[in-house]
Amino acid sequence: MTNLKRLGLMLLCLLIFKQSFSQENIPLPEHPRPDFEREAWLNLNGNWAFEFDKNDAGLTEKWFSGNKSFTKTISVPFPWGSSLSGVNDEADIAWYSRNINIKPEWKNKRVFVTIGASDWQTTVWLDGKELGSHQGGYTPFSFELTNLKYGTNQNLVIRVDDKRRDFTLYGKQGYGNARGLWQTIYVEARGQNFLENLHFTPDIDKKNVKVTAYLANASTKDLELKVEIGGNKKISVRQTFPKNKTEYSFVIPITTTHLWTLEDPYLYEVKAKLGDDEVKSYFGMRKISTVYLPNTNYMYVALNNKPIYLQLALDQSYHPTGFYTFPTDEFMKNEILLARNIGLNGIRTHIKVDVPRKLYWADKLGVLVMSDLPNFWGEPDKNAQQESEYTLKEMIKRDYNHPAIFSWITFNETWGLRSKQEINGKKESIYLPETQKWVASVYRLAKSLDATRLVEDNSICCGAGHTETDINSWHEYLPGEGWEKHLKTIDEKTFVGSNFHYEKGYLQTDVPNINSECGNVWGYEGSTGDVDWSWDYHRMMNTFRKYPKIAGWLYTEHHDVINEWNGYFRFDRSEKETGVSELVDGMGIKDFHSDIYLSTGNEISRSVKPKEEISVPLYLSVMTDKNLGKSLNLKIQMYGYDALGQKKTWGSISKTIPYQAWIQKELEPLKLTMPDEKSVVIVALIVEDNTGKTVHRNFATFIVEGNSPTEMTLLNGKKAKLLSFEAKNFSDSQWSKKQWNVLDGAKVNGAGAGYFEYKIKVPTDANLDKVMSASFVAEVSSKQLFAKDMDKTLAGNENYMLGAKAEPSQNKNAYPMTDTSRYPSAVSVKVNGIFAGKFDLTNDPADHRGILSWHYQIQDRKLREAGSYGYRLDINIPQKAIEVAQSSGELIIRLEVDEKLAGGLAIYGDKFGRYPMNPTVVLVY
Repeated sequence: MTNLKRLGLMLLCLLIFKQSFSQENIPLPEHPRPDFEREAWLNLNGNWAFEFDKNDAGLTEKWFSGNKSFTKTISVPFPWGSSLSGVNDEADIAWYSRNINIKPEWKNKRVFVTIGASDWQTTVWLDGKELGSHQGGYTPFSFELTNLKYGTNQNLVIRVDDKRRDFTLYGKQGYGNARGLWQTIYVEARGQNFLENLHFTPDIDKKNVKVTAYLANASTKDLELKVEIGGNKKISVRQTFPKNKTEYSFVIPITTTHLWTLEDPYLYEVKAKLGDDEVKSYFGMRKISTVYLPNTNYMYVALNNKPIYLQLALDQSYHPTGFYTFPTDEFMKNEILLARNIGLNGIRTHIKVDVPRKLYWADKLGVLVMSDLPNFWGEPDKNAQQESEYTLKEMIKRDYNHPAIFSWITFNETWGLRSKQEINGKKESIYLPETQKWVASVYRLAKSLDATRLVEDNSICCGAGHTETDINSWHEYLPGEGWEKHLKTIDEKTFVGSNFHYEKGYLQTDVPNINSECGNVWGYEGSTGDVDWSWDYHRMMNTFRKYPKIAGWLYTEHHDVINEWNGYFRFDRSEKETGVSELVDGMGIKDFHSDIYLSTGNEISRSVKPKEEISVPLYLSVMTDKNLGKSLNLKIQMYGYDALGQKKTWGSISKTIPYQAWIQKELEPLKLTMPDEKSVVIVALIVEDNTGKTVHRNFATFIVEGNSPTEMTLLNGKKAKLLSFEAKNFSDSQWSKKQWNVLDGAKVNGAGAGYFEYKIKVPTDANLDKVMSASFVAEVSSKQLFAKDMDKTLAGNENYMLGAKAEPSQNKNAYPMTDTSRYPSAVSVKVNGIFAGKFDLTNDPADHRGILSWHYQIQDRKLREAGSYGYRLDINIPQKAIEVAQSSGELIIRLEVDEKLAGGLAIYGDKFGRYPMNPTVVLVY
């Protein structure tokens, strides 16, 4: 090979590498529509020249003509103002510009630019010629490039006007605005007569799929339409698309049907060719309907004619740095996996039309989706109605083929549906009868556009009701103890013909009754800030499974956002610790979502007496048709902590419980005898099938309220005298930031550097001269100084629905749940002035392990450091300190936090934390 040829080959390789590298390193390089994809396409994501138009001068000054030099660079498709975009939010109008070069081999095609979504009014020019303008913020639109110069750079300019308008579908963009381009922009080559849309309507009962092809403009001649469906046995069908038509349907038999299920989300891949236009797509053979839960008259949502107990999460679908836009395809895939991996079977994308590739991953991985129409925040005038109906039509058109979507929700909590009226001289917001009629008409519109899915007129809350709907849904946020009364009311008042939860003039029909938002985040006074949700969640799940008339629930929410911190995951998607795996070996959040569930009822902690005979209610809820025989094995284990924080086991038993597919049954209560000592008892319930496989774990806790012992036999068999004192009875304290007590001293807190000091009088019968060893035992943790505890005035709650930002711990009920961040503190212990030891406190945790912190909360819709708990400190007391106590008659114990690691200190009493003990001096003889 000559040197010249080598050089040419090197340059070619370099060019190919450069093109490949540049394509791979642009944001979101994947095709944005796996459900509607052409092979000839070019992704335009990446850096664009950018300019804000603060004075709206760009049109007058003809910035579209290329005479304006843009001074900023934005990373498309991230909305301006998001950190991933690279530009701050400085104005309501902005311009984008970049060169494009269309391949000469596309000459015989029609070339279009497609914008996945842009909020709100978007106008596009090519070399100064306007291609078109679009209004709307959530769905794709295309303009044909009609003045192309193939193989030559041409200037593409986009103007976006995102001024706030009361009628536009703003949703919850206060969490981070979707300003400007926020989904992938690309150019593609289409045929001369191209497919505008291709919809697949599966019919699993008849074993066929209806194919509907749409054209943007009717052809003047008949066109051949070829459809190839992949699978174990490929199917190829040729049809004639008639001239002068824009829509054509036909049916293809699928004789060997491979169903799309949650366990096996099989997708049929499709190639469709119309003349010189070719599109790839897919569909799932699945059916959405409603059926009765077997052996009941309770209507359920059904997948493939089987009832499915809905266990969903409200998904705000936000990203900290991209807002509406996710940084990578992998991140979107992981969003679906996060839900699936904790045992959920669906999500509700909340008042946002979600990104198609995220829906693709729901299709691919088997997670159901409720899809919301975003809301406007003004009044329901003609503009708002028009905007809503347009977006509804477009979202159904775009997302029709996604098997994961099982319902459309047209309105949420009557947001935007109330009109201001003057009543008795006062302005009030009223949900007017004429608006209700419009809402019912939108329900019917959705049904006319898609008869294959369920439609919800209004996901109701706050005094509003349903009109016409396929799902009788409702929202409720309550403290854990409130769920029994509420679900009992729902159970009693829900029946065909009832007007409960319906507007005047509308009555309940035979449709599934589901909760479509629940949790504790708004259940406490002023909400909860960031708090351990697992305790209340446990109580809520236990109660839902007692009431099978309610066909499912939807927890708020999948992940935290900037002003709601009640997600399963943090805003950055890091995990929170529930602590249940320490309470029951192997247990996780997934056990609260088991198809087979053994509930002990709403009350998961009870105060009992030593040696008391107790009865534990058991409710078996089976939401599966698995064939597991006629019985299950139930293992009951009793263990917990004594008054010195020592872990003890008090016994275990096994028994069988009846099993039947779909059974919902109250079982014979469990009879147990409590320990003869002050303790916290965990009663673990492990349900196994006949192969020994664990199918469910649950537990209940019992607080044995005996007297604090003065003597005890330790686990090592030695006798000990116990000198206990209350945490609040410190003789001295000094803290650099703040000192305060919780629940009348059940827990004492010191923030920053400082100390607590206790003086304990040694009783005359202590016989210190005979003590073989001594130790100091207490439950302690580090102590952050949260915003709510600072001695300064903080801003009050603002409009959270519109995204008012706040520090999570600012809320008076807040106590941030244990997560991957740690808040260490270094503590030294001195006894009678003699150094006893130094230890590091790793964290200031709060989760399900704080049993006593939850049990002793006052039930007044307020929380006082609920779920917080500490670690068991056991430190030897030096012999010299005992000798000093012999002469002085007292032990002075000081716990001091070092300034070098000043993470504060909390000391727990016997009615707070996880151990039923007060700080105690243990004297061993």
